[in-house]
Amino acid sequence: MKTSLISKIASIIEARENCLSSGNTEWFENHTDSLYEISKKYLPHGSGIDSGCDIDLELSNKNKIVITFGYHFMDENGYYDGWIDYKLICKPTFNGIDMKIIGKNKNGIKDYLYDVFDYCLNEVIEFNPVN
Repeated sequence: MKTSLISKIASIIEARENCLSSGNTEWFENHTDSLYEISKKYLPHGSGIDSGCDIDLELSNKNKIVITFGYHFMDENGYYDGWIDYKLICKPTFNGIDMKIIGKNKNGIKDYLYDVFDYCLNEVIEFNPVN
């Protein structure tokens, strides 16, 4: 099934919440595995986001998705110049996704990060979940 990445994440989070409410532990785990697979396969990794991204399942729900990641900075000479952890909060709106990045805006990096995540989360994917 083809859909935007952010829509797929939201629908799996909602299905996971429904399984928790109904006590369906098997599908709760299947949905958790699918979200883990999505974070490793489709969310940004590399080009400064060197340790990849994780979906914070404790803070996320169908109306708010929280993605955590770190960014590895380099100086003008190509040497590593620090690491900063970030939290991306995504909320659906009538015009797409409202995104807010929490963390220091070192060297104006947030503009780049917004572009990366905007492209990634709006990408149309074909995803076949676990099980």
